[in-house]
Amino acid sequence: MFSLRNIRLMFTGLIEDLGEVESLEKIGGDIRLLIKPAAMNIYQVQMGDSIAINGICLTVVSIENGMLGFDASQETIKKTSLVSLKKGSLVNLEQAMAVGDRLGGHMVSGHVDSTTSLMKVEKDARSMCLYYRFPDGYAHYIAQKGSICIDGVSLTVNEVTDQYFTVNIIPHTWKNTVMKTYQIGQCVNIEIDVIARYLERFLQCGASKDSTANQNTLGYNDLLKL
Repeated sequence: MFSLRNIRLMFTGLIEDLGEVESLEKIGGDIRLLIKPAAMNIYQVQMGDSIAINGICLTVVSIENGMLGFDASQETIKKTSLVSLKKGSLVNLEQAMAVGDRLGGHMVSGHVDSTTSLMKVEKDARSMCLYYRFPDGYAHYIAQKGSICIDGVSLTVNEVTDQYFTVNIIPHTWKNTVMKTYQIGQCVNIEIDVIARYLERFLQCGASKDSTANQNTLGYNDLLKL
């Protein structure tokens, strides 16, 4: 029987499980990725399901021997940190949110905008404060106390300067995500807040319409010339 619960849409940025990369194989210029989840019940996963791998939305193309297979296109390879993975690498896993699920983090599409690198890690009481460079071309989307997704993890931006931004990682997130494995210079996937992206587009279209309307409107002096 068809159920709305079977429809899976976006992600929340709340990591469900860690997976281990079993292999990365080049096939016709693309990459076939095999991942073995640690605790996820793969018998509840279906072919064609969307799963976020370090924040990258990928489609399940195989389920075999306790492993999930995914294909990554050239666009995904160019835009993400996928090529930095190797056999044995740990990755964050999140299944797409079903209709009716609670949205615990923020709306995450799984469409990575860019990558950036980790500059510094500092202890902050029981948490860890991570310093990141701004991804090229996306600095204006990152706002203090706004949302950002780093390697699939929904986070709040703490500090924004001209050169970097920071996020705080609580002990639970540190323990249960790949962040505990990070090294200085680590390449990570960044997805900006989807609301910021659409708001910018909305304002651009509004400005364009206003400009067109002004060009098509006759002023008082124009009327006198008719």
